[in-house]
Amino acid sequence: MTTETNADAKPDANPDFVAATRVFYDAIAEDYFDRFRSGLAAQPLERAVLTAYAEFVRGSGGGSGQVADLGCGPGWVTGFLDSLGLSVFGLDLSAAMLAVARREHPGLRFEQGSMLELDLADSTLAGVVSWYSTIHTPADRLPGLFAEFRRVLAPGGHLLLGFQAGDVHKHHDQPFGRPVSMTFQRRRPEWIAELLAEAGFTLASQTVRAADEEAGESSEQAFLMARRP
Repeated sequence: MTTETNADAKPDANPDFVAATRVFYDAIAEDYFDRFRSGLAAQPLERAVLTAYAEFVRGSGGGSGQVADLGCGPGWVTGFLDSLGLSVFGLDLSAAMLAVARREHPGLRFEQGSMLELDLADSTLAGVVSWYSTIHTPADRLPGLFAEFRRVLAPGGHLLLGFQAGDVHKHHDQPFGRPVSMTFQRRRPEWIAELLAEAGFTLASQTVRAADEEAGESSEQAFLMARRP
């Protein structure tokens, strides 16, 4: 069952949202992969955004040249960026999601951890991707999260965010029949752009596409690219 709530409503009563997110995705990892196994194949605009992002990263020449796909899930974006020639690794909270990613992309590196506290030195990455992984972070934790992204990016490095756009959150209760629930938080791209600016980023592009109702979407999808000056 899914329900929608106003963005002003408290999205999650569990204060430990990191643990709640891990439990949720551990429970649905295989179901999620089976349901969306086509990955990016049916998403031409998303592929175009990621391809443009790869060009920006290659042009920056920053840090180690590595890109971190934070909240990588089954590794679809990690694999696609690898196919574009980037040196990329994935990180995720969920051991079950990482098991899927390693199975489907055996040649790539995947690690378990939290993007809120990255085990990376300052200014080491050429790129950071957070593809629909900020949607479980409470609004008051976003400034700290974006500051962490900036910390690990080298000067000239690029950040790419993907998320559902809007003012109404969507709550999923017992997805795929599993005994878990989670609220997917939608945000206005303009507000996210303001937070990125406050964190010291320069916005490079803002793309918003309409909801694909045939694919079951009920909100616009937003993709923001920003640069650490």
